[in-house]
Amino acid sequence: MNIQIFGTKKCNETRKAERFFKERGIKYQFVDLKEKSMSKGELLSVAQANGGIDAMINPDAKDKDMLAMLKYLAEEDKLGKLLENQDVLFTPVVRNGKQSTIGYKPEIWKDWK
Repeated sequence: MNIQIFGTKKCNETRKAERFFKERGIKYQFVDLKEKSMSKGELLSVAQANGGIDAMINPDAKDKDMLAMLKYLAEEDKLGKLLENQDVLFTPVVRNGKQSTIGYKPEIWKDWK
């Protein structure tokens, strides 16, 4: 397994995801989205595996201006804006190769090989 957890240090759901893998002795790489954003390829891969770009956007994110803008942008423009500002994404984003989840999903992770 090659687990990557994208999130922030202050996010409770991200900390729970880290604890899930730590308790099971599964190595993972934590990527703090405040310091390093997901690449275009990573973002597209996660979006494809989880129902598209809109499924990744957290409607309760603090940046209300960005949320409002994303609502009215064309699909291809949303990607560019999300690459610039990943604060509006649901976290954690957990990747295992081509598999990925958005949010805390231990019921899915336990079946990953």
